[in-house]
Formats: sequence, C-alpha cells, structure tokens
Amino acid sequence: MKQNSATVPGKIASTLAMALVLAAAPALAAPRPPVNLLPPPAPVPAATPVPVTTPAPVSTPATKPVPAPAATAPATIPAAPASGAAGQPAPQIVPLPPVPVVEPVQHWTLADAQALLATIMDIGSDGLIPADYKPDALRATMAAGEGAALDELASKSFSWLVEDMRDGRTPMDARVQWFAVDPDQDAHPTAAIMAEALATHDISGTVASLAPKHPDYAALKAALAKTPAADTKGRALIRANMDRWRWLAQDLGVLYLMTNVPEFQLRLTANDRIIRTYRTVVGKPGRTATPQLAEHVEAVVFNPTWTVPQSIVVGEGLGARLAGNPAAAARQGYKVTKAADGTITVVQQPGDSNSLGRMKIDMPNPHAIYLHDTPAKALFNAPSRAFSHGCVRTERAVELGMTMAILGADLKPEDGVAYATSLKYTRVKMTKTFPVYIAYFTVAQDITGKLTTFADIYGRDAPVLASFEKPRELKTAQRTSSEAIIKLDNPL
Repeated sequence: MKQNSATVPGKIASTLAMALVLAAAPALAAPRPPVNLLPPPAPVPAATPVPVTTPAPVSTPATKPVPAPAATAPATIPAAPASGAAGQPAPQIVPLPPVPVVEPVQHWTLADAQALLATIMDIGSDGLIPADYKPDALRATMAAGEGAALDELASKSFSWLVEDMRDGRTPMDARVQWFAVDPDQDAHPTAAIMAEALATHDISGTVASLAPKHPDYAALKAALAKTPAADTKGRALIRANMDRWRWLAQDLGVLYLMTNVPEFQLRLTANDRIIRTYRTVVGKPGRTATPQLAEHVEAVVFNPTWTVPQSIVVGEGLGARLAGNPAAAARQGYKVTKAADGTITVVQQPGDSNSLGRMKIDMPNPHAIYLHDTPAKALFNAPSRAFSHGCVRTERAVELGMTMAILGADLKPEDGVAYATSLKYTRVKMTKTFPVYIAYFTVAQDITGKLTTFADIYGRDAPVLASFEKPRELKTAQRTSSEAIIKLDNPL
C-alpha cells in the first residue's frame, strides 16, 4: 500500500514510544558504549562539504506536509547536496598483499604441549579439523622431549589453531564478495594470545575464549554435536556456517543492525537480543548480488534524493528524454541539469515515488550499499525477496530511521515526525556509532530463535564447503575478497 505524508504520524506513533523505551533501556545504558568495529581506513584526504541549496520537493496535492521545526532544528543537520550525495566520500578499502603471516615461536613445556594436543583433538566440536594442526607430528616431537624442535612445532600448531578460531579457516578466495574486515587479529594478536596461554597454562581455555560470542554460534555448535556422523552433508553445512561467524568480529557491539541476506530479514539488536525485525529485499543473483559488509551508521536521511546512475541516464536515454521536456521532468519528480560538456545529471526529488522511498540509512562504503525504503512495498510479501540492484530495501523503513535517529542522535520525537513528513531532504548525523553487518548464513537461528536452513540464493556455500575438503591453507595478510568492487548504485 502506498505510504504518504498524511498517514505517517499515526503509523509511527507506537514506534516512537518503542524507541524511547529502547533509549532508556538498561541494556543500552551499559558502561561499554557501542563502538566502531571497523579498523581505521587507509588515510584518505578529507573532502570539505560545500553548503548548497536544499532540493525542492515535488508536491503532492493530496497531502499536506507538516513543516519542519525552524529555530530548534539540530545543528548536525546540513542542507542536502543537489546531487543527492551527502557528507564526505566513502572510505576506500585498500587490500593488503597476500603475504604469509609471521607466526611467533615461544618455549613450550611438555605439560603445555600435552594440553595443546588435547585441545587439538577436541577442536572438532567447534567445526574445525584436528588433522590441520599436526597432532601426529606433535606427539612424535613430544616423545623427544623439550627443546627447539618442540618449541617450533607447538608454536606453529597453536598459531594455526588461534588463526582459525579467531579469523576462520576458510581462505579468502573462497569467501565470495566478502568485504567485512574482521578486527580481531588487531585486538588479539597471536603472539599475545600464545604468551597468555603459556603464562596461565590454560591452553584449552585460551583457545575456547576466541570463539564467537554470538548466540547463533553456540546454537550451531550444539546442532553439530547432535548431528550424526553419517550425515556428512548436514555436518559440513553447519561447519561452514560456524566458520562464517569467525569471519566477523568476536564482539559485534552493544547495539547493532544485522541482516542475513538469505533470510531476507534485518534485526535491530541490543546485547545480542533482538529488539525489532524488518523484512528486506536484497540484490538479485549475479552482478547485483548484495556483498557482505561491516560498516557503521553515519546518518539517517529522511526524504532522500536519488541521483540516477549514468547507466540509466545515458544507457536508457532517460537524460535526453527529460532534458527535452522540463515539464514532464518536474511532473515525474526529477531535477535535470546539463553541464557545459553536455553531461546530463538527473536527480529524483523527495516524495512517495522516489526510488529510495522516504528514508535512507547512510553507511558510507565503496560499494554504495545502504539500507533504504522503497515505494514497491508489495515485494515485502514475496517469500523469496532477491529483487534489488544490491542495496537492502527495508520494511517499515521510516520506523527504523526514526528509531536509529532517536537512539543515535538524540533526536526529539516531534522533530523526527516533522522531518519524516516534511517531504524535504533532511540528514540527521549520528552522534553515536552503530555497526551494520550484512552477513550471509545458510544455517542460522531465524528471527523466532529456531535454527533454520535458508536457500543459498547466491551459491556462496560451495567454495566454503570445498575449502573444508582440502588441506588447510597458510594464512596471509589479506583481509577481504580480492574481487573487484562493484558500485551498486541503482536501487530500482
């Protein structure tokens, strides 16, 4: 059903109340605030935003916009750029060369080596493969007693075990479209972990402490324990999805958004407890498949503009048609400009027919992926919802934007109502950092808490499963997929 400005206040009344409860909830008042889980990006010269005129919305005669507050508007809300872009450019991912990692060597006693061997033999309960960590060679070396040979082999086996428990066993080339940088190896380097394990003589406990903290990992581990050895396919799929949790940060934060692409659901989560869920529409298989990311919310945009990509402006002739008929362009909600070199820019103005709908969550990234509303609400009723050009369309998006703005920028509810219903571009910059995870799990707990198998809509299971059938590969410094970054800037 079409959502217009006249119906928004009534629909979001309960949402605002819910958001205020969330804002005061003890879970969100914990001493540890939400943190940015991404490592610092490579230095990129900062661009200074240039104030420009807010684009004029296309009025709808049947609606009466509520005027936005004037003097009381938060100072963090600048005017919108005419191009529809907002703020600074997205940070660029600078891939590191895939050179082997340097593994430490420390002194091992026979007792600690024996504890390491026992830990290796039990690591199958975490979905890893004991043979990867050379238990037979470790036994033989232990028989020869302490010394340089034991120090070298035990250190290597322990390092490999740490790397796989902390970062995942799957090599990077098998993680298709994986661009979520895991910061754990920066926060917990292997040498420090080994030193702690040897100082405390708690090899097993130290390794176990590296497991993902999310409840889904524990659920998968329990499922693996219950799955018969004869069910090789079922066990392999569980192992693959356990490993996917290790690709993410061990601690996801106090408050975060996570969408599991094959489930077509977005979660607002506090202390790993689901607070609110939203159905999603994700990218179509192929070039427009949604990549996996770990970003953070920079701003909430109410009534966004959308700069139509040149693939449509030029490739589909939209620019030429609209430039030759200004009245039609205005009637359809487009602003058309033509540069001196002949380049035509088409910007869709705010309104119910805007391709981004009435809300966009700005989470700068090189892929131009974000969460946004859509005028095509009927698609949320489809059982399988892979229809977009990469971005994640979100059900009840205005509600989500309101909630994030209240929690992340201390936005007053009455101001939020005014911004959402004004039909004017308004960007609310966050004052708190909230991570956003776009993940891909084919076995996971659904939004009701039931462990469920989801369709592998992008065929991303096969390379992970294949990697577990091969000998373990040595880790390298590579942190994300080496695939080309595709800027998926077409939400249609």
